Amino acid sequence: MYYTNLDMHLLQEKLLKIIEQKNIGTLTLREIGQLIGENLPQKVKHHLSQLERKGFISIDKKSGKITRISNSIKSTDLLISIPIVGSANCGPFAIYADQNISGYLKISKRLVPNKKGLFAIKADGNSLNKANIKGKNIETGDFVIVDSERKSPNDGDYIVSIIDGMANIKKYLLDKKNSRIALISESTQDYTPIFIHEEDNFIISGKIIDVVKKI
Repeated sequence: MYYTNLDMHLLQEKLLKIIEQKNIGTLTLREIGQLIGENLPQKVKHHLSQLERKGFISIDKKSGKITRISNSIKSTDLLISIPIVGSANCGPFAIYADQNISGYLKISKRLVPNKKGLFAIKADGNSLNKANIKGKNIETGDFVIVDSERKSPNDGDYIVSIIDGMANIKKYLLDKKNSRIALISESTQDYTPIFIHEEDNFIISGKIIDVVKKI
């Protein structure tokens, strides 16, 4: 089992730990870099800016002083661990939806809701490489964040579903006139829609609420 933090760069994690341990507001970027093993001051500046944007630290523009937003809050308190439960195919469904937890994604609480029922699944395939979920598409190797409590999707929602034991990721459309569900691809390639009758053995695992792009 493994833990992976795709939201926060390793240098950002190191910076947070240093900031929690000592006052680095009087140090130069090069001196800060030496503490975290980074020789390029511009990289240090970039990752400090990212931490400020995410709300972890405050940087005084005049003095350059770097301050934790709350000294009582550690970096681990600002992250949630989302279980990874396997892979799902974005093309012709061919990968079994293994429910055994294979690892965890550690993601900022500011980016996803801190609630029960969230899980991550790794995408395989390119049938949603033109999708738009918070401005992001879905490509092989990306992780989709799924809310398992949202099993009654609206038209246009992206979902993870199980068909005959196989997991797939598609856009959901309900065709009431023909009493069927259409699972749609949005891709640079031409994929035929999957049509499901309302009484078929079809399970909706949850709605996709975000995408964590592969590094």
